Amino acid sequence: MRYEGEVRLAVPARPEYIGLARVTAAGLASRLGFTYDQVEDLRLAIDEVCFGLIGSLGRDGMLEVRFLLSPDGLTVRGEGRFQVEGPVALSELSELILGALVDEHSLGNKATGPDFVLVKKLHPRSTARSAEVGAEPPGGAG
Repeated sequence: MRYEGEVRLAVPARPEYIGLARVTAAGLASRLGFTYDQVEDLRLAIDEVCFGLIGSLGRDGMLEVRFLLSPDGLTVRGEGRFQVEGPVALSELSELILGALVDEHSLGNKATGPDFVLVKKLHPRSTARSAEVGAEPPGGAG
């Protein structure tokens, strides 16, 4: 079943609330038809980018997350509304992890505060396995 729409979540910018964003992303991705592995990739990406935004100790303020559903996949946009502003950045390792987990990602510093974008496209289930099943065994048929 395909959905279109937007879901919004606003939570304190504390590590203990990031789980709400993970659960929301997982539920929405499941509804869109993502595979189990794709849902887990998205959950990990949410963790990585949110901790990049708020840090391991959190920040005073709010984290607003928008989940944009489309037939093509899920886009997650987040914005930090912090009492004390400061630049945010992802480590080189975090960049590599996000590159492996989602199709597109960014973390930036706007005049209104830091923000991020994650895009996870809904790829059709792999047909490589079904192609292998019908393939001729190594060494020929005889």
